[in-house]
Amino acid sequence: MHRLIIKKTHVMIKLQIVGNLGKDCIVKEVNGKNVINFSVAHTERFKDSTGNLKERTTWVECAYWTDRTAVAQYLKKGKMVYAEGSPEADAYMNKENQAAATLRMRVQNVQLLGGGNDGPQNNTSSATGNIASAAPLAASVSEIPVADDLPF
Repeated sequence: MHRLIIKKTHVMIKLQIVGNLGKDCIVKEVNGKNVINFSVAHTERFKDSTGNLKERTTWVECAYWTDRTAVAQYLKKGKMVYAEGSPEADAYMNKENQAAATLRMRVQNVQLLGGGNDGPQNNTSSATGNIASAAPLAASVSEIPVADDLPF
């Protein structure tokens, strides 16, 4: 006789984004807890099948639930950030009665990478409490060449 053993599995979906803030963040208190809301735009540049250079911008609406709201003073429009967390998607009908979707993220970590000229000039702060030298990462991400013959 065979016995069926079922193991518990854990599924994790994680979203990571490097992009620029679309507007200054908003700090709110909800049920006694602080949340920092901000939007991040990531622009991807690529060549289409005819060789024309194209751009596609993806917006992610972010909610960062934290007691460390001091980072909010640095989350200003135009600043480059790295954020990671759990994704959520909402489908809806837009003004033209077309199906559309919104991508949201419950942020677990946010780091300032530099870029933009608003706010205090501390481009290497991390909202997780660690100091990270992220400026070289920001430069390397923006300098990635557009590849038109990827092997996959």
